[in-house]
Amino acid sequence: MKVDVIIEKGENEFYSAYMDYDGFDFGLSGNGYSVEETIKDFLVARDEIKECCENMGRLFPENLEFNFKYDVPSFLAYYSDKLSLAGLQRITGVNQGQLSHYITGKSKPGPKTTERIEKKLHAFAEEIRQLHFV
Repeated sequence: MKVDVIIEKGENEFYSAYMDYDGFDFGLSGNGYSVEETIKDFLVARDEIKECCENMGRLFPENLEFNFKYDVPSFLAYYSDKLSLAGLQRITGVNQGQLSHYITGKSKPGPKTTERIEKKLHAFAEEIRQLHFV
């Protein structure tokens, strides 16, 4: 079973990750000062809950997998050292000033803008995936 996990950037450069699923009688979350640290903390929480379930004689879902998803500000903040806002503007068509506002939390993208950013990034990734050097 694959469950969505939302990664969000909060205040003070702090990230959180939580399951976006209500079908279990437990919840999982993780926190950290980087996405990697947050995912690692989330997976530690998973291991601890699994052990707790086993100790209590309760079932823990077999083959539980996670699909980590970002909100737009978290994605932009996480990749800001790899992709410039000017480059992201060229890829997505969203003004870099607006992208900066998303990172700082001054504004949030609406559903249409979020979808547009995601589609444009996927198209760019596909273009890069097909790249071959000689």
